[in-house]
Amino acid sequence: MRGRDDGSFVEFVAERGNALLRTAILMCHSRHDAEDALQSALEKAYRHWDRLEPDTDPEPYVRRILVNLLISRARRWRVLREIQVARMPEVPTTAPTHEVELRGTLVDELRRLGPRQRAVLVLRYWEDLSELQTAELLGCSVGTVKSQASRGLARLRERIDVTMTPMGR
Repeated sequence: MRGRDDGSFVEFVAERGNALLRTAILMCHSRHDAEDALQSALEKAYRHWDRLEPDTDPEPYVRRILVNLLISRARRWRVLREIQVARMPEVPTTAPTHEVELRGTLVDELRRLGPRQRAVLVLRYWEDLSELQTAELLGCSVGTVKSQASRGLARLRERIDVTMTPMGR
């Protein structure tokens, strides 16, 4: 008996692809991983598509491929996470434009602070002066430097968190 053709595969993916993707998403950590797994499962199913009987439902076959693939990947990732390494892997860096954008946001928010808080934060954290050096330079006590730094950092965190939330989170 003759098997299925390419047109029936395309039709199957159009009709049942979203349902299969939902299954993959529920079993994966991210949508990206789910999409990759579904693509791999569909590739495997396509290679044997012509062997399937035309009057049978192919979804259980494809779903089984998908589930087996996801289980296999989960086992592999668990093993890979347990492998000890002599040296820590390199930490991925963000794009240079992100650093420039963040620096610009920080400078803008620093400008919104009062002059005393701004001076304390710039001297302490950008100029890397000690609390004592900052206090001497500003003509105030070390306690004032500590309190101004604490309040200024709290305001920056609050403002930057609010301004960054819609874009990055």
